[in-house]
Amino acid sequence: MKKFGIITNREKDEGLGVTRRLQELLRLSGAESFLAAGGTNGGCYTAAEELPEDADGLIVLGGDGTLLHAAHDVAARNIPLLGINLGTLGFLAETEISDMEEAVRKLAAGEYQIEEHMMLSARRLAGRGESAKVLPDALNDLVISRSGFSRLIAVGVYINGELVNNYRGDGVILSTPTGSTGYNLSAGGPIVSPASNLIVITPICPHSLNARSIVVSDRDTVSIRIRKSKKTQEEEAIATVDGGYAVNLAAEDCVEVRRAAHAAKLIRLNGGSFYQVLRQKLDGNAGGQN
Repeated sequence: MKKFGIITNREKDEGLGVTRRLQELLRLSGAESFLAAGGTNGGCYTAAEELPEDADGLIVLGGDGTLLHAAHDVAARNIPLLGINLGTLGFLAETEISDMEEAVRKLAAGEYQIEEHMMLSARRLAGRGESAKVLPDALNDLVISRSGFSRLIAVGVYINGELVNNYRGDGVILSTPTGSTGYNLSAGGPIVSPASNLIVITPICPHSLNARSIVVSDRDTVSIRIRKSKKTQEEEAIATVDGGYAVNLAAEDCVEVRRAAHAAKLIRLNGGSFYQVLRQKLDGNAGGQN
C-alpha cells in the first residue's frame, strides 16, 4: 500500500497533532497520504467524499464511531480501513496510538490481512402509502426503539414474510456479527464471531419472560412492523443505523432488513484471534489463566 486517505475525529485529535505525526511516518515509509478538510457532524469527521479515488487504504483516527462513519462512506468503493484508536474501548480499531509507528511499518512491509465484514441494508416501508426510504448500510446494527416519552412499543418480527413473534418493550436490535459485541451484548444477545454471516435479532427490555434473541441466516429477510399502541402518537418509534443516522417510524410502518450488497473491509495487523481480543476488551484480565 502506497497511497492512503486519512479520516480523523477532530474532537479527539485537537490541533491534528496525531494526524500530522501519522502523515510523517507514512512519508518516511515511502507512502503518500491525503487528509481531506473537516466535514460533517460539526467538523468531527473528515469528509470521505474528498478522499482520492485511487487510495489503496483508509486510516481512521478516532473511536469506533469514527470507524463506523467511515465504513458507511466507503463501503461501495471497496477500500480497506485501518482503525487507530483514540477513544476508550475501541473494539473495532485494530491498534492503539502507542503502536502507530509499528502499524505503519507493517503496512509498508505488507504484513497485514484484510477481513470482510458483512453489513446490513435496510429500507422503511411506510404504512401511510409513502414511497420506500432507503437507510444507510449498517456495519454494527440497526436499532428500532421507542420514540417520545417513556412507554412501551409493540413490534412484529417477520422472517421471509412469516410472523415469528410480537414483542412489547423498548424495541429490537438487528445486529451483524461485528456488532454483536455492542448494544446487542448489552441487551443480553449472543456474542458472534465476526467471520460469521448471519443476523442477530435481540429484543430490548421485552415485557415478557420468554423473549430471547433469534439468529437467522444472512440469506433471510427480516421485517419489523410497528404496531399501534394504546396511546398512539404520530411517531411511534425511531430506527437508528449504527447509533448515528435515524428515521422516525409511525404505526404500521415496516423496516425491511437484509444483508447488504457491499461488505466492510478491515485491515488486520496483529494476528491475534477474535477470542483473544474479546478476552482483552471485555475481561481486562488477559494475563489470567489460559
